[in-house]
Amino acid sequence: MENAVNFRQKINDGGCCLGSGVTFFDSTVAELLSQAGMDFVWIDMEHNALTVEAVQNHIIATRASDAAAIVRVGAGDPTQIKVVLDSGADGVVVPMVRTAEEVRRVVADCRYPPEGRRGFGPRRPSRYGRLGGPEFCRLANESVLVIIQIELIDAVDNLDAILKTPGLDSVVVGPNDLAGSMGFVGQPDHPEVVKVVESIIQKSRAANVMAGLAATVSDPQRWAALGVQWFILGTDWIFLVQAVDQALNDTQTSLQ
Repeated sequence: MENAVNFRQKINDGGCCLGSGVTFFDSTVAELLSQAGMDFVWIDMEHNALTVEAVQNHIIATRASDAAAIVRVGAGDPTQIKVVLDSGADGVVVPMVRTAEEVRRVVADCRYPPEGRRGFGPRRPSRYGRLGGPEFCRLANESVLVIIQIELIDAVDNLDAILKTPGLDSVVVGPNDLAGSMGFVGQPDHPEVVKVVESIIQKSRAANVMAGLAATVSDPQRWAALGVQWFILGTDWIFLVQAVDQALNDTQTSLQ
């Protein structure tokens, strides 16, 4: 819970949180990234074949750092949300939402009664039963980061109602899928898509909902000025590809 509090506090203090996506199985990847000084790691179950065991190991690997472990689940499945939270995740990202009713269900799945309907079984978060009771549940409800991804035009159409959902902490914009849903497949930088992304961010901030961007951007200062409060700088495989390509190119050039 402490790292979720750190994430939230940095943003409340006017800072910008930076993180990296995690897709590989080996938990040393999450350890390496979190100890680099990242504010969070985004452990991705949606587009990668990560098992629950691998996700838990990544979460454990962040605990020696201040980085929040945020897990993007495959969908708004309450069972999957429960498992990753009980494995110690600081927050969840639920992709592909469309309506305020879906968001209300997600919020309820992430919090204990009376704020929600999360079942009690937090083995790791309770320090293996050493913590518990009403105070533990209250702190868990206050600290958990409930994030939904805005990446469909249906969600944009329903955004005003979505942002009014009590207990929603943050939205994160997915420009690539948003572009596809708008008829601009593969064009996240299309002017019409950018215009909608800017509108999502501005509306979220006006509603006092944190705004994130699930894309590597070339001008983070511009997006931060527009209201983005947390960014993904890249993912483990992207960093690896960039380093390999650069090393190979530099060496080939030097040998010519």
